[in-house]
Amino acid sequence: MAATAAVGGMKLRIGYELRYLFPQPTPVIMTLNVHFTRVSDLEAPDHIVLDPAVPVSGYRDGYGNWCSRIVAPAGPMTISGDAVIRDSGWPDPVVPDAGQVAVETLPEETLVFLLASRFCDSDRLLDLAWNLFGSATPGWARVQAICDFTHRHIEFGYQHARVTRTASEAYQERRGVCRDFTHLAVAFCRALNIPARYCTSYLGDVGTPPPYPPGDFAAWFEVYLGGRWHTFDARNNTPRIGRVLIARGRDAADVAIATTFGPNMLQSFRVWTDEVAGSA
Repeated sequence: MAATAAVGGMKLRIGYELRYLFPQPTPVIMTLNVHFTRVSDLEAPDHIVLDPAVPVSGYRDGYGNWCSRIVAPAGPMTISGDAVIRDSGWPDPVVPDAGQVAVETLPEETLVFLLASRFCDSDRLLDLAWNLFGSATPGWARVQAICDFTHRHIEFGYQHARVTRTASEAYQERRGVCRDFTHLAVAFCRALNIPARYCTSYLGDVGTPPPYPPGDFAAWFEVYLGGRWHTFDARNNTPRIGRVLIARGRDAADVAIATTFGPNMLQSFRVWTDEVAGSA
């Protein structure tokens, strides 16, 4: 993966290959397409390719994410996609003067992101959040303090992945993967009356030094400050280049890449986010 950002814009090749084995016909819901806010940056539609081919239907969920439905036949199946997308090449904006918005003046569409959810159990972390961050300046500085704490508190490791871990359990266990960092930071924000929503995306290694880990989808979050949503990333805790949003929701349960309704085995999993050579 490339290590330097293109000046004045760049292109990224993004994609995935998921190989499953289904012992019986199995319904599957997939959230794999680039978010509608980035569709105009695609050089061509990011179609989902199925082998063997089966009928696909789609719908928009309650958060605006595009979801695809199939019934996977018994046997092996490969779900893949590959696309090129244009990107500004700029790192995440930093807006230190973005202030916290009083709950009574928040837009109605942000209020759902103040509530506790399956994995962001902010109600369990309420007292802890105020003890840890109540003295931090409300707004950007408070959210950054949350990211700094979470980044230090949790040990990252793929061997620590567990799909049932909640934010409060991530705090107690002090280990996890990017979704755990995000769940904990989101839960702290909500406990402090800051709307926060979970995001899943492509995020490569542009602008970072080697060695590079295997490709994967990335979790980060957005908070509502100063009248708009802003990007934060407790796992990396530094502005990054080349985020390509796939879906937003309350937590990881809302934006699962694939939700299967029956037994199956994920035999292999590949994700790529690579800068296209000469795209500056």
